[in-house]
Amino acid sequence: MSDAVDAIVGQWEKERPDLADDLWPVQLMARIQRAHRFVDRELKAFCAEHGVESGEFDVLTTLRRSGPPYALTAGAFLKAAMVTSGAITNRIDRMEAKGLVERVRDGADRRTVRIRLTEHGKQLTDALMVNHLSNYERLLDGLDPEEVAGAAALLRKLLELHGDTSIT
Repeated sequence: MSDAVDAIVGQWEKERPDLADDLWPVQLMARIQRAHRFVDRELKAFCAEHGVESGEFDVLTTLRRSGPPYALTAGAFLKAAMVTSGAITNRIDRMEAKGLVERVRDGADRRTVRIRLTEHGKQLTDALMVNHLSNYERLLDGLDPEEVAGAAALLRKLLELHGDTSIT
């Protein structure tokens, strides 16, 4: 069995045989890129079906998994989501208008604002997570658990090599 990456590598081997021994990184990196596009498309479609944007889903799940009181500062989101402060502000504005989150001033330091999951946001996130996990399971259908674990271990190692070791 072969895929589009095999075809790409084959084309390069034909056109530039001098590069044949140097094409080995393409085998993994191009598949990561293609898988990212595929998963991103699927996540966007899943979120659209449930009336949220993928960035909003990211905020909801980040808050929910943070534990009670389900609140984080904007700075904590910047570290976890790797987006600009303007993007976070716009996203939170939209989500606040939908009643999913609220901005709450810190009692000890009024300059600090936390973004907190509303009860409606918490209920929506809990329902979405069940469906999200089923969707991921559907996407991995055809792979056995050992294959998934092996791929996850390899990608973990790649991320660790490049410093992606913590979301905090």
